[in-house]
Amino acid sequence: MTTSNCLLSIRGLTTRFFTDEGVSRAVEDVSFDVPRGRTVALVGESGCGKTVTALSILRLVPDPPGRIVAGAVRLQDSDLLRLSEAEMRAVRGKRISMVFQEPMTSLNPVFTVGDQVIEAVRLHERVDRAEALRRTLAMFRKVGISDPESRLRQYPHQMSGGMCQRIMMAMALVCGPELLIADEPTTALDVTIQAQILDLLRDLQDDGGMSILLITHDLGVVAEVAHEVAVMYAGRIVERADIHDLFASPLHPYTVGLFRSRPTLEDRGALPFIPGTVPSPLAVPPGCAFHPRCPLADAARCTVDRPPLELKAPGHDVACWFADRVADLRARREALYTT
Repeated sequence: MTTSNCLLSIRGLTTRFFTDEGVSRAVEDVSFDVPRGRTVALVGESGCGKTVTALSILRLVPDPPGRIVAGAVRLQDSDLLRLSEAEMRAVRGKRISMVFQEPMTSLNPVFTVGDQVIEAVRLHERVDRAEALRRTLAMFRKVGISDPESRLRQYPHQMSGGMCQRIMMAMALVCGPELLIADEPTTALDVTIQAQILDLLRDLQDDGGMSILLITHDLGVVAEVAHEVAVMYAGRIVERADIHDLFASPLHPYTVGLFRSRPTLEDRGALPFIPGTVPSPLAVPPGCAFHPRCPLADAARCTVDRPPLELKAPGHDVACWFADRVADLRARREALYTT
């Protein structure tokens, strides 16, 4: 990717938590890019390090016990990990905004939603309250909030989960960020509201050319809005590709397992699944972290040597010693996972 097309570049990001139980390796040597005007999805099971990656980008990892110990996070020409705290406060909410997982707990319950969004405008734009109010009402309308004048005076507990999510979207977007980090933006919402939120993200991106880093475990959501996908497992990127290539030709056994675990109309009886669970970041297995759950694992190699993330097909990076075998199985239409 050319420098002019890349908005956010992450290289070797490593974040750890130093606890009484030991060192938690939450994010290990993570690298990926977010192009301008595109949506990159960060996918994986709960506990694989997706949210910690997002918090690390914005330097919101609680310290102690967490600490970013290595890497670079470049927003255009600025390395965010080298900025002062005052400089980072100018970035958060203005150049990069984040929508958190739980809108009902992310909003302050003792202030009206209008006051909370107006405060965000005045903090970053240095305008008077009347102008901040005008911008807030305009953004409420843009994100599909009906009767915005009345909604301004309401408190979070007076709104549904879907409406609170729209308020969070308005707060994140009101200052026109270059990048939106959306952490599970459709979790706990019903299917109709999910579709509305995804449509909203697409429309806002089309209108303003905003980049989006979408964090989710829902492959259906990924298929709806993403252009590129990075698959995480045990704190590392294990596969990275264009959305069409990844869905058509996954090359990592973990990615294949994620796709196969989705229910389909052809399934009868028990569904295929990935055996075992994501390892604790306090005790990540040596070698390939996925080897205890992998049907292709080789005891002599996978348990000892960690595979590097490397190019296996045009625009398709994989961290697996046996990616070619995965491709062969798919070509012969043989299942990697069975019931």
